[in-house]
Amino acid sequence: MNKKQSPSPIWRHGSPRRQGGVSIVLMALALFMLLAFTALSVDGGNLFVARNELQNASDAGALAGARFLYVEDGSQVNDGTVPYDGVNYKSANAWATEAAQSNDSQNDTVEVVSVRRGHWSFGSRTFNADSSVEPADLFEKSTAELDVYDPTEPFINAVEVVTAREQTPVEAFFGRVLGFEGYDVSARAVAYIGFTGTVQPFELDQPIALCKQALLNPDGNYSCDVGRFIPEGDQTGGWTNLEHDTSGATNANELRDLVEGDGNENELYFGEEIATNNGQVQSAFQAFYDRWVDETSREQTWTLTLPVIDCESGIAPSNTLVGAVTVHIVWVISNAQENKIDEFAPERMNLSPDSEDVEWPGNWENASTDGQTRWDDFADHFSLQFQNGDPADWRKMSIYFLPSCSYHDPKGQTGGENYGILAKIPVLVD
Repeated sequence: MNKKQSPSPIWRHGSPRRQGGVSIVLMALALFMLLAFTALSVDGGNLFVARNELQNASDAGALAGARFLYVEDGSQVNDGTVPYDGVNYKSANAWATEAAQSNDSQNDTVEVVSVRRGHWSFGSRTFNADSSVEPADLFEKSTAELDVYDPTEPFINAVEVVTAREQTPVEAFFGRVLGFEGYDVSARAVAYIGFTGTVQPFELDQPIALCKQALLNPDGNYSCDVGRFIPEGDQTGGWTNLEHDTSGATNANELRDLVEGDGNENELYFGEEIATNNGQVQSAFQAFYDRWVDETSREQTWTLTLPVIDCESGIAPSNTLVGAVTVHIVWVISNAQENKIDEFAPERMNLSPDSEDVEWPGNWENASTDGQTRWDDFADHFSLQFQNGDPADWRKMSIYFLPSCSYHDPKGQTGGENYGILAKIPVLVD
């Protein structure tokens, strides 16, 4: 009797042997994904560190370049063709490059790909590279107008620095398994230097606050072609104790001491209130008059940097600090001189070396024996006017000044409005 042969085994779908093959494929795929995630984690962390180091270098370079964007007297953009401080030559680009390269990225010197000077606009959040070295005409223009890039007359106010790791790419660790030999990475920063937004200690020379309304033309822009005097109603200026306070500057001894001192002892912040006084303080005014005589012998202008306040709602007990401005005092009339114009009216006035503004006429002299004649000629020569445009007359306890039209050494930190004084400390904007 023949035995029936058993049929050959059939490998069905889902059998243990077939499932084992699929598991191997899945395990290989899982290992690959695990390796990829490990590479992403390790190499990504390494890239993050390198990118931060490059960003620090770009930030440092941009801030250094913007800090020296202009030569010290503000007469031109610092391109290295003239000494930035009157003696030494180093362009803003060179300052930026040196500062950026002083940083390392994972023990490799940072590569500076580009350094460009140009214009930064807050309105459009854009940087326009511009190699112009001519300073823009800051006067007769508002801060908002200067914020718009004008290639025919650009306000060069920013430095852009781009750093990278191209020659020495960031090392790949697990990424090599995936075919990456290294990673190129870069960083960019833009630093802006605008108008002074804080007042550093002792940068304001006297406790006299000028109303911005007395410094602006009918278009609302800073004007430097008309002289003014203090007081003139409620729109010219007043005394201040140079402190952030809202209780008024009423202490006569404090004001007199500030007149005889070296200016503000504490840093001041634009946009905050400072204590003010709308009346004349006899002892403080007399101290100011005496100091003016000592400084000038009544024959030379006296250059001062003073705070600017918003007087839209009048003066005192406090006003918002909005800026700082340099002015040239041309004359002061004391309380006792009201009826002595023949004796005390000016006879000559020489512009001091730091007030040689091209917009202002030169030295003045008049030898007439009639004081009123001398005064009228003096007021006309320096265009001393009321707010309504009438010539300024002879008044007791008045201070006559010319708003400066020249460029100034930078002051304070960026953040204020345009009253002709560039800041000293730039800020990062991008």
